[in-house]
Amino acid sequence: MNFTQVISSKKFFIFNLVLLGAIFGFSLAFVSFNGFIPGSRARAQGNPPIDVPQEALNIAMGLQTAFNAVSEKVMPSVMEIKTVSITRGRTPGFNSPWDFFFGPRDNQDRGDSQTPEREYRSSGLGSGFIVRQDGNTYYVVTNNHVIDGATEIRVASRDGREYDATLVGRDSRRDIAIVSFRTSDYFPLAVLGNSDDVKVGDWSLALGNPLGEQFSFSTTMGIVSALGRTGGPGGNINDFIQTDAPINQGNSGGPLVNIRGEIIGINTWIASNSSGVNVGLGFAIPINNAKRTIDELIRTGVISDGWLGVSLVDLDREMLIALNIEGMRGAFASQVFIGSPADLAGIRAGDFITAIDGREIRNSSALTQAVGNTRPGQTAVFTVMRDGASRDFTVTIDTRTDELAADSKNLWPGLMVVNLTDSLRSSLGLEDNAQGLYVANVIAETPAAIIGIQRGDRITAINDIPVRDIVAFYRVLRDNTSRELWFTFYRGETTLDSLRFRR
Repeated sequence: MNFTQVISSKKFFIFNLVLLGAIFGFSLAFVSFNGFIPGSRARAQGNPPIDVPQEALNIAMGLQTAFNAVSEKVMPSVMEIKTVSITRGRTPGFNSPWDFFFGPRDNQDRGDSQTPEREYRSSGLGSGFIVRQDGNTYYVVTNNHVIDGATEIRVASRDGREYDATLVGRDSRRDIAIVSFRTSDYFPLAVLGNSDDVKVGDWSLALGNPLGEQFSFSTTMGIVSALGRTGGPGGNINDFIQTDAPINQGNSGGPLVNIRGEIIGINTWIASNSSGVNVGLGFAIPINNAKRTIDELIRTGVISDGWLGVSLVDLDREMLIALNIEGMRGAFASQVFIGSPADLAGIRAGDFITAIDGREIRNSSALTQAVGNTRPGQTAVFTVMRDGASRDFTVTIDTRTDELAADSKNLWPGLMVVNLTDSLRSSLGLEDNAQGLYVANVIAETPAAIIGIQRGDRITAINDIPVRDIVAFYRVLRDNTSRELWFTFYRGETTLDSLRFRR
C-alpha cells in the first residue's frame, strides 16, 4: 500500500481522530487547572475560604486553655504505682525418663520434696495521687485492688523520679488504699473537691497511667454520664460516678477531676466487652465517699465501719406490691442479727428502711454506705415503713467486723418467703388451690435452717398462727416469736411442724 492509500484509509482516520481527542482533552484539563477557562477564576473568587467565627473560636480556645490548665495543675500530684507480687511454689520435676513415663519408683519420695521451690514474681501497674504531706512523708491515694497482694510497692512521678513506698492502710469494702513515700523533693497536693456538687453533663478529666508505662501520665476528657451507679467488682459499697472520659487498665486509683482541677472521684473500674478495652463506661468512687477513709487510714492505718446488724435486699416490683409499699424507695431488712444494734433498737425483719436522720435511702447499697460511714458509738434515727405506717427507731451504731457480718447463726429468722401466686404455682407444677408462702431461700446455720426448713417448703403458720400472705408472715414473726419459733409447712403434699427454736 502506497503513502496516499495509507493516509486515506479508514484505520488511519480513526487513529487520528482518537489522537486529536486525547490532545484536546489534555489541553482542556491543563487550562482548567490553571484557571484559563473563561469565568472559572471568577467562580473561584466568588467562594472564598470559610473562616471560623471569632466568637466561636474564642469559646473553643478558652475551653482548650482550661483543659491545659487542669492537666498542668493536677498532673504533678499524680503518681504511677508499680507493684511486685512474689509467690513461692514447686514445679514438677523428673529425675529420669522412667519417672516421666511411669512415675517415681517405690524407693523414691512420691512427694515433691525433691523439687526445689521457685520464686514467681508478677508486676502490676496503677495510678494514684498525693493528698497529704507530713514533713518528708507524702501520702498517696490509690485503689485497694492496685496494691492487693503486693510485696513491693514503688511510686514514680511524671519526670521519672521513683521512690520506695509503704502500705499505710487499706479499705477493701470501698476499694481504697493509702501508700506513703519519703523524700525531700517537693510535690504539690491534689485539691479534693465536693462530689455532692457533681451533676450529669459536667466536664470530667481522667488522669493516670493507662495500659502500661508507654502511655503513662495521660489525660483524657469526657463528661459525667450518670451518678449513683452501683455494682462493680469486689462487692464494694460505693455508689459510682459514671464517665465517658476514657479509662483503661492502669488508670485505676487515678483522679477524676472537674473543670476547676478539683478531684471529684477515684477512677476504679470499667464496664467493657471481652477485650477489656474502654467502651465509654468508666466508673469512679465519689471523693466524698473516700474522705473519711483517707483521714482514718492516714491517722490510724485502719478503718472503723459502723454496723447496724441487718441483712438487706432490694425488692422487685411484685414484692413491693405484695408488701403494700409500691412506689417507695428504701432497703428491705429481710433478716436481723440477734443482739445487734438494730435488734436492740426494735427494728425487725420485714421492716422497710426509708431514711436515716431524715436523709432519704434509695436502696440497700445507699443504706450500707450510710451505716458504714457512721462512726461507731454514734446514734442515728432510722425511719421504717411497717404495716403501712412510718415509724422511727433510734439506733446506737456498733463497730463492724468481718466476723460479726459473717456470723449467720445469729441471723433471724434465716429464710426468705414469697407469696404463692398463680404464675408461681404453675411454674412449680402445683395445684391451683395450693396454699402457703413459698420458701425461696434458707441461709445455712440460721434458726430456720436449724429447725429444718428447706427451700421449696410452703409455710402456712408461724407458732400455730395462720399466715396467708407475706404481710401477715412478717407481722406474726415480729409480734409472736420473741422467745420461741416454729413453722407449720407443706413439703410436697405432707403437712409438717418444724422443730422449735428458743432464743
